Amino acid sequence: MLETASRKSALKMPDTMARRDTADTEDRAIVQRVLAGEVEAFAPLMERYQNYVLAIVHRHVPPDQVEELAQEVFIKAFQSLAGWRQDGHFRAWLSVIAVRTCYDYWRKHYRSREVPMSALSEAHREWLDRVLTDASETSWQEMTRRREAREILDWALDQLSAADRMVLELVHLEGQSVKAAARQLGWTVANVKVRAFRARRKINKLLLQNRGQS
Repeated sequence: MLETASRKSALKMPDTMARRDTADTEDRAIVQRVLAGEVEAFAPLMERYQNYVLAIVHRHVPPDQVEELAQEVFIKAFQSLAGWRQDGHFRAWLSVIAVRTCYDYWRKHYRSREVPMSALSEAHREWLDRVLTDASETSWQEMTRRREAREILDWALDQLSAADRMVLELVHLEGQSVKAAARQLGWTVANVKVRAFRARRKINKLLLQNRGQS
């Protein structure tokens, strides 16, 4: 059974790669048309990657900001088309713009909710005790799927700087590699490593301090 499953998986991989190659070829052709002055040709790219961009933005900003920022991503992409290296993947290039747009949002609109930890429920405090005693990445990523955990995490993230917030979300919550996060943010790998460590330490310190106040 395992052998059959592996064989099926292996058969799917060439198909997936073929579809990606086809999409890359189509994307390059569309970009060339846009750069040649056929502005309306950009519409198919927006349609193809709309859900992809919305998903990225949704992970990083408040729900009421998602559509507006997703639109901003496509505007930035359109304005920067001449700078896209067409030997790369348009999808990957677009994801970089999306992440950096979210980072810019937090730099411009950062606000602390200042929600007192004493107002949190017993379920919130139980999660807080668990996450602070389990340092594994799996614990963080699994815990954040729970509603009460996400509410605490949102509170804590609001206390961090925009840079620390984005690094923590990309590396610790989404599970991206330091190298991938560095590429998306336009920072060095060393900078992301240092920020990821400091952001994790800051958020743990915040949670520990406020647990004592609850």
